[in-house]
Amino acid sequence: MDNIKRIENLKEEKYQVLFGIQKATFEAILAILESAYKEKRKKGGKERQLSVLDMLIITLGYYHDYRTMENIAFDYGCHKQRISEAVCWVEETLILDGTFALPPKRTLKEGDVVIAVADVTECETERPKKNSLSPTQASKNATQSKT
Repeated sequence: MDNIKRIENLKEEKYQVLFGIQKATFEAILAILESAYKEKRKKGGKERQLSVLDMLIITLGYYHDYRTMENIAFDYGCHKQRISEAVCWVEETLILDGTFALPPKRTLKEGDVVIAVADVTECETERPKKNSLSPTQASKNATQSKT
């Protein structure tokens, strides 16, 4: 995959749909990651299999689309460990930079900042089967017999 050409041709509206962030945010994150990568590789060393742009796209795809690391690794032709390392490096680099950090807990309590968090995980509901011939044990014991 040549992500450089694909990103160049991408319209601004598509960033929100594909990555979950706006184009300006994408470019700001990419600039932070590229400067951190250059700083890390000043002394030399082996080049990574994945480019900085690839690592950013992988991380955003991992969080936005809930793709598995094995699925992403198949697309990029590498092992899932490389994907895990890329996601961790992007996370750690952005945390250390601090540009996209949330305000501290104390500021949130004192200020007018409102953050809503919703748990949208899917849970299976346990219900008795509709076609069950025998009633549940609780209903047998709860009924009184007419004697």
